Amino acid sequence: MTLVELPAVPGLGGLYVRGAGASGRLALARRTGNAPTSLPDVAYRVRGVRPTLEHLTAFQRLVGESATDTLPAGFVHVLAFPVAIALMARADFPLPLAGMVHLANVVEQHRPVRYDETLDVVASAHGLRPHRTGTQVDLVVEVTSDDELVWRGTSTYLAKGVRLGGLVPDDDERAPFVAPLPTGQWRLAADTGRRYAAVSGDRNPIHLSALTAKALGYDKAIAHGMYTASRLLADVGPARGDAFVWHVDFVKPILLPATVATATRRTADGSSFTMAAWHPRTGKPHALGSVVPVP
Repeated sequence: MTLVELPAVPGLGGLYVRGAGASGRLALARRTGNAPTSLPDVAYRVRGVRPTLEHLTAFQRLVGESATDTLPAGFVHVLAFPVAIALMARADFPLPLAGMVHLANVVEQHRPVRYDETLDVVASAHGLRPHRTGTQVDLVVEVTSDDELVWRGTSTYLAKGVRLGGLVPDDDERAPFVAPLPTGQWRLAADTGRRYAAVSGDRNPIHLSALTAKALGYDKAIAHGMYTASRLLADVGPARGDAFVWHVDFVKPILLPATVATATRRTADGSSFTMAAWHPRTGKPHALGSVVPVP
C-alpha cells in the first residue's frame, strides 16, 4: 500500500465539495462501464496533529464528558475523521461520498491520550463487500504517539443502491430490539446537528437544517451518529477504564428535534457495558453498542 503524506489535516468543507464532484463523475462513469470497482491501494498520513484545550473543552461540554486533560475516544475520532474522508473523496474511490451512510463504529483505545501529545494519523480503506441495500466499506484510522499505537477506529459506511459487479447481497438480519428500563433521557434541540458540526467540523447538510436535509431525502435534520455514540460513552463514564473496545451500531437516524431514551448498564457478569438509545414512544432503536474494558 502506498503511503501518501498530507501536509495537514484537510478541511471537511472542501472535502465534501470535492467528494460531491467525484460522486457525480462516478455516477457518469458507472453508466458507461468505466467506474472503478476496487479500493485505491493508498493510505493517507498526517503527522504532528495536536488539539487545543479550547477545542477539547467544547467537545467535552457538548457530549457530557468530564473536564480532564485526556481526549475522549470520540474526540480522537473527530481529530482523525477528515483524513479518512480525504480518502473517500478521491476520484478513484469506487463508492460515492455523497449520501454515504455511517453503519457502525469500532474503537480500540489502548491507553488515555493527553491533549498535549503530538499525534500521527494514518487512514486506509478495506473490506469492500455487499450489503442487502448496496455496498459497504471500512475506513480504518490508526493514531500513534511516538510510534506507539494509542487508538484505532474502524468506521463502516454504506453506499445505498450501489451494486458492484460480482457482488451478491448479504443477509444480516438483526435480533429484535426490546427496550430496557431507561437510565436516562436526552432532549435534543433542532440545532443539535449544527452544534456538533461546530465542534467536529462535520457540516454534512443532512445534519444542519430541515431544508438542507430534505435535499438529501430526510424530512428533518438528523443527529450525527458519532454525537449519539459519544454521549452514550460519556454516560458510561470512568467505569469504562483507561483502555477499552467501544462498539456502536447506528440503526435508525434521530430526527431533530427529538426526545431519546437511553440506557447504559454493566452486564450481569461485570465484564462490560451495554449502551442503547431509542425512540421512547415507538421503542425503535437509534443506536446500540457496548464498551468492553481491557485489562
